[in-house]
Amino acid sequence: MLVNIHEAKTHLSRLVEQAAAGEEIIIGKAGRPMARLVAFTERRKPRKPGALKGRIRLADDFDETPESLLDAFEGGG
Repeated sequence: MLVNIHEAKTHLSRLVEQAAAGEEIIIGKAGRPMARLVAFTERRKPRKPGALKGRIRLADDFDETPESLLDAFEGGG
C-alpha cells in the first residue's frame, strides 16, 4: 500500500497496526516511494563459531567416498 507522508502522519497508529499485522506500507512523497513500514522482528543473535564443539563427532572416514558411489553420481554406474 502506498500512502503519502501527510496521510502517514495523520493515520500513523492505523498504519503501524496494519504493518504489525503483516502488511507492507510504502510511504511516498509526490508519488515517489521514500520509506517502507514493516512489522518489527527481533534480530537473532549472531552465530557463534564453535558452539557445538565437543557435542558432535565425525567418523574418521567421513570424507572417504567409494569409487562406485562417485561413479553413480556422475552417471557412470
